[in-house]
Amino acid sequence: MTDCIRLIPVEKEYIWGMEYWCVSAYPGADCIVQGGVYDGRSLSSLWKEHREIFGNRAGDKFPLLTKIIVAREDLSIQVHPDDDYARAHENGSLGKNECWYILSCAPGTTIIIGHNAKDKAEMEHMIRNGEWKKFLREIPLHDGDFFQINAGTVHAIKGGSRILETQQNSDITYRVYDYGRKKDGKPRQLHVEQSIACIRAPFVPDETKPTVRKTDFGTETDLVACPYYALKRLDIDGSYTDLPGCSFEIASILKGEGEIGNTPVSENMHMIIPFHNEPLIWKGKFSAVVSHPV
Repeated sequence: MTDCIRLIPVEKEYIWGMEYWCVSAYPGADCIVQGGVYDGRSLSSLWKEHREIFGNRAGDKFPLLTKIIVAREDLSIQVHPDDDYARAHENGSLGKNECWYILSCAPGTTIIIGHNAKDKAEMEHMIRNGEWKKFLREIPLHDGDFFQINAGTVHAIKGGSRILETQQNSDITYRVYDYGRKKDGKPRQLHVEQSIACIRAPFVPDETKPTVRKTDFGTETDLVACPYYALKRLDIDGSYTDLPGCSFEIASILKGEGEIGNTPVSENMHMIIPFHNEPLIWKGKFSAVVSHPV
């Protein structure tokens, strides 16, 4: 029976709130294993030295990064580069495609996804002239919403939001606007030229729509499948059989408790589910967001 690998989140405090890097092998935020045969080991060391855990998946870098973002205030207006731009301009880094599952939000909270410029020229004009209200596409936010944020998409989380983020293993973010805020008496750095180069115009909304299926164990919701990752939400009340089929999985437990294989699980736990070539039994009453690299 498979043992999951539980990880200790790395906490980071920002001017706008907190980030918890829950499943991360990123330099400076490398999660440590809690318990089991790999207790005390870093995720990056397991990726380097025990690739069998990950189905012998190829690649120099662990492919994904899972965070929980707790926003007390609005985050900056930002955009991420794609792989080609990041490789050329950020020392060979990966680009950053990401997605957000909304864990909770205060009543009346909104979110910024995309912009209203009709083309690249109008986008640049609006940015250089500070026409933010006209430029930004702001929409209502609700618990349980899901958004795919493709590289090149203008976006910003607003205060009062708690979000589970899954992304490529990259930390390249370009700030195009930050409300004039200061840190240590100085305005935070902006990346206007890089942002203009990376923002896609016109904005085309991602048409990803979650697909919900009732099952004998509860509910299975397919959230997204893109070239970098696939995500689903499982709401289990009973027993679920996780069949072989991918190199490894990442599970974030949203609520409830139970077991995945030999591993007891409960709310706010984050773990690697190693490669397995036999069915893996999940049982109990709990909800989880599960991802895997594509």
